Amino acid sequence: MINEPEDLNLTGEENDLYEHFRFIVDKGQALLRIDKFLQSKLPSISRNKIQNAAHAGSILVNGAAIKPNHKVHPSDIISIVLTVPPRETDIIPEDLPIEIVYEDDELLVVNKAAGMVVHPAHGNFNGTLLNALLFKFLSDPNKDIKPYLVHRIDKDTSGLLLVAKNEISQSILARSFFDHKVDRRYVALVWGDIKEVEGTIHGHIGRSLRDRQMMDVFVDGSYGKEATTHYKVIQRFNYVTLVECILETGRTHQIRAHMKHIGHPLFSDAKYGGDQILKGTTFTKYKQFVNNCFEILPRQALHARTLSFVHPKTGKLMKFESELPDDMKQVISKWENYCLQDRI
Repeated sequence: MINEPEDLNLTGEENDLYEHFRFIVDKGQALLRIDKFLQSKLPSISRNKIQNAAHAGSILVNGAAIKPNHKVHPSDIISIVLTVPPRETDIIPEDLPIEIVYEDDELLVVNKAAGMVVHPAHGNFNGTLLNALLFKFLSDPNKDIKPYLVHRIDKDTSGLLLVAKNEISQSILARSFFDHKVDRRYVALVWGDIKEVEGTIHGHIGRSLRDRQMMDVFVDGSYGKEATTHYKVIQRFNYVTLVECILETGRTHQIRAHMKHIGHPLFSDAKYGGDQILKGTTFTKYKQFVNNCFEILPRQALHARTLSFVHPKTGKLMKFESELPDDMKQVISKWENYCLQDRI
């Protein structure tokens, strides 16, 4: 038997939301329902959770989705994707303003504001998106509704976030993320004039060996998890570039770490060095201009603009787009004007 757990660190800050287990059934294994078999291998996971994963199509046997009553056979290869709840489970409902752009019985899409943490964790036990959603759901006549995270984005990243309203929908969407069937596109303002019109960044991403609050890129694959980011130039401003980033994977701080790795850290990203004047002149006027931009946008210039996925119940393709927030709009406008003046 092989048991291979993998963390599927899926958007921005996404981390520890999913686990993938792979088993090869022993040659002497007697016929047994797969939910009972998996519960014997994963004793900390409830049988109900395993059955929900099967109903969601998140259990594959020899590459095909199966039902909970499927019988395992010797030498079967079993793959299961399981959702993992946030470590902090004691969530206090809070009446906080949130922008919900879509909602039905299975899920909702939130346009998260910059500065809001997605779920309670060390140092952020209150004021999170989950606190706000729990308060909203408590007023719903269906008391069984709870917020189930499908992915995450960083505290200071704005934009679209998908949340399930039951465990089966969460499991189905988890499988979609695992199979790279969810399309997520970000807009980022980065330092430097990117010469290529478009490109792809490959490189394992893992926690920095120097600073545990940061992520580093390990091109040789010696550490971390495989990560791929595609980017396209939207507009150039001589000293900074507006780009669209498309996530193929979704590791923690993926865009921030990858863009820094290729020499183009996100504008105003303090953690990754983007809050310094990295490109441009030494003139006082230019320094004052950049510092004014930092004041308008005191966070990384990153926005989750588009989100596309297949609805877990209807099978319909869902597409959502979010406008850039005012702080990014203002800074982009200032760079446009500065470039025009610079050419005069």
